[in-house]
Amino acid sequence: MGNEERPLVSIVTVSFQAEKTIERTIRSVLDQDYGHLQYSIIDGGSTDGTVEIARSFEKDFKEKSIRYSIISEPDNGIYDAMNKGIGRSAGRFIGIINADDWYEADAVSTVINEYRKDPFDCCFSDIRMHMKGGRTFIKKARVRKFTTSRDWNHPTMFVSSEIYKKFRYRCKNISDDMDLYFKIKKAGYRIRAINHVTANFQMGGVSNRIPLREVVPRIRRRYEVYRSNGYSRAYIFECAAFEIIKYLLAR
Repeated sequence: MGNEERPLVSIVTVSFQAEKTIERTIRSVLDQDYGHLQYSIIDGGSTDGTVEIARSFEKDFKEKSIRYSIISEPDNGIYDAMNKGIGRSAGRFIGIINADDWYEADAVSTVINEYRKDPFDCCFSDIRMHMKGGRTFIKKARVRKFTTSRDWNHPTMFVSSEIYKKFRYRCKNISDDMDLYFKIKKAGYRIRAINHVTANFQMGGVSNRIPLREVVPRIRRRYEVYRSNGYSRAYIFECAAFEIIKYLLAR
């Protein structure tokens, strides 16, 4: 593992025009109870206060001896930015938390403690979903033979650097994170679902802003991911149910 007791963990935040939310995300990384971290902000050239807010934390991260860097430049979308962040990451594991979302303080230590008990190549955990009006619910993490994204939570996922040497986000559509998870699972890597809340997801972010006219195209894009990874045509029903429920929850 390389420094078995305290491996470096890299975290990437992708942002664009995120001045209203990015401070909460950054603080959630700064407040981790596991200190051997590298943190990269990959901004898409924001013209609001996003970059200024990110830079205001440079001293705080330096005081905690956390490697902290900020890049702001045009990109080719959210997954291109994620790939840039992965390319800059030196950690044994890499997590991606977007600028609408935030970690629990024990997110990284939970991952490392679970790894010490029983090593894995990729893990994800329970997540707290925040709805409009302040309501929340827990979306549980599971790994089972029947593959479905309903059991998987991207903001909680930590992936080994070895996997990212083989796979990156394909930069094709909004379901590319799901595509990467399916590829990892199909390749036979060791995957762990951790039943502990490690992150919070703010509904209404990029993946949840769904006008009615977009529901059918999103079903098609989701279905394409299943099919391109070799799954049955029957998954069209899974895709339709998932996107309709997501649309209704975002109202």
